[in-house]
Amino acid sequence: MPGPQWTQGRVVFVGAVHEARPVLSTLLTHPAARVVAAMAPPAEQAKRLSGAVDLAEVAGHEGVRVLQAADINAPAVGDTVRALEPDLLVVAGWTRLLGPELLSVPAHGCVGFHASLLPRHRGRAPVNWAILRGETRTGNTMLFLDPGADTGDIIDQCPVPILLDDTCGTVYERVAAAGARMLAEHLPALLAGTAPRRPQRATEGDVLPRRTPEMGVLDWNRPARAVHDWVRALTKPYPGAFSDLDGHRTMIWRTRPPHRSEPDGPPGTILAVDPAGVRVATAPGSVVVTEMSAPDQPPEPAAAWCARRGIRPGHRFAPVPPPLARWARGEGPRPEVLAR
Repeated sequence: MPGPQWTQGRVVFVGAVHEARPVLSTLLTHPAARVVAAMAPPAEQAKRLSGAVDLAEVAGHEGVRVLQAADINAPAVGDTVRALEPDLLVVAGWTRLLGPELLSVPAHGCVGFHASLLPRHRGRAPVNWAILRGETRTGNTMLFLDPGADTGDIIDQCPVPILLDDTCGTVYERVAAAGARMLAEHLPALLAGTAPRRPQRATEGDVLPRRTPEMGVLDWNRPARAVHDWVRALTKPYPGAFSDLDGHRTMIWRTRPPHRSEPDGPPGTILAVDPAGVRVATAPGSVVVTEMSAPDQPPEPAAAWCARRGIRPGHRFAPVPPPLARWARGEGPRPEVLAR
């Protein structure tokens, strides 16, 4: 039997980071959509975004032009979008809120995604926060965008598990895939103006604290599982966890899931350096660091990195002042002086 027949709707896509790619690919291949333009940040601005992707690589194969928007709410951008006469604006992996004027342009509204099961965990970096807090589930919510931060009407939701060996990158891959599936399912109704919508209550949910690279400071005076969660929550494509060793900042990119909980030594002490990695004491237990580097350098095997620098058992990562550790966990104010 022939498949359903749709009148194509005009879609403008807005995206910047990793979640954008599968959503744009879905739009480009869905028979209900005609993508008339894709908007992305300028190259210099994209370089400062964790996990930025090149949308021109995806859109170019289908002959869709990519427009650069340094300020998505600039009047000129609104004029450009208005001239395209979109039925729908789809936003994925964009880091700024859309203003009321741009939101009012598409005939059937603006659709976006948030990597949590709203109203839980509104705000930035929801997957990173979920992992570093030891949570075992996150999700993706497709919603109509409004001027608030993740407060629009919910269209659909999909739970996503967080496994012990996941990183922020692997979880975001599943989150992005879930978003693409939801969009494919609801796109005909979205373009017809008949998609389901469930309002959020302003009193429900929570708002996550904003994360900065300096919040990656690693407190070894925590249980082994918490240290492992911290590292995998902040690793590539994000700025990473770090700790001072012999007076130098050291990036910790990957650890193995811990299997022991009993005390092994003073927290932060290097207990062993061997081909399997670098075992470091926590409170209690220990973790094995398998990838580390100097700042601004790519991850490399931890044992080889330490061997070149003469790092041996007995060396110790610097302790973190409690106020700094609390701030990094989102539990207190930012200290006036950050440890370097």
